[in-house]
Amino acid sequence: MYPLKYIEPVFRPPSEWKSLILQVTNGCSWNNCTFCDMYTQEQKKFKPKKLEEIEQELSAIKRSSMPVQRIFLADGDALTLPFRRLKEICELINQYFPDIQRISSYCLPRNLTNKTVEQLQALKQLKLSLVYIGCESGDDKVLELIKKGETYESSKVALDKLQQAGIKRSVMILNGLGGNEFSEQHAINSAKLMNDTQPEYLSTLVVSFPLGQERFAKEFPNGFELPNQLGLFKEMETLLTHLELDKTIFRSDHASNYLVLKGILGKDKEALLSQVQAAINTPNMIPLREEWQRGL
Repeated sequence: MYPLKYIEPVFRPPSEWKSLILQVTNGCSWNNCTFCDMYTQEQKKFKPKKLEEIEQELSAIKRSSMPVQRIFLADGDALTLPFRRLKEICELINQYFPDIQRISSYCLPRNLTNKTVEQLQALKQLKLSLVYIGCESGDDKVLELIKKGETYESSKVALDKLQQAGIKRSVMILNGLGGNEFSEQHAINSAKLMNDTQPEYLSTLVVSFPLGQERFAKEFPNGFELPNQLGLFKEMETLLTHLELDKTIFRSDHASNYLVLKGILGKDKEALLSQVQAAINTPNMIPLREEWQRGL
């Protein structure tokens, strides 16, 4: 067990399951997204961790002789920290673990507003080479309704800035986020955002509300109705149809998804579309997750 003092709960991307989770902030600095229940607990109020505490934890890990090849900076948007603090944290990581392969973090587009491409390049030199951006949607109306605090343009600017710095981008889009009413425009404009930015990784999750959807639904003037299984498949079909990507690794295999999809876009686009269309037309003929198998 790692000698670290976490403020629970702690979240990480599924692909970081082998990484050391280093909590450099607590909670999320924005924490207004109506679909998100991750940081609503009293103990998860946003607060940066002191640098000396971070160094103490790194030193303890080093003394424990635990193998550390990758480090994920938690919590929700560690990149909200000023460049100077992020640089100090990355320098400490490199000091204690000079053979570190990768440092990664969640990132909100707004986190990069006060950071230049040159500063991001400096962080990349210190092994901060991958960020996970929850764009959620490329549609401005949907983004407004969910109180994301971002727009198509702000997401594009952030994604472009990361690309210029050479930092890989793993983008998340939430299937079903616009409900039945905005499903089509949510899918089309999310595809447009991806086409305009060409991220290295793209994943989709199905939006879910473990604590109930009342807080979320009240922002929709005509009410919110989550698409059913067929509706989610049709939304995915629309998204894939409009995606024009060159070499993006695509994953829709999170536990929230009924249908598992994996491939590279664009070479696997037709094969992925065929899977989705089979789920639409002959759902009993392909493997789908049962309701009890789904979750966050």
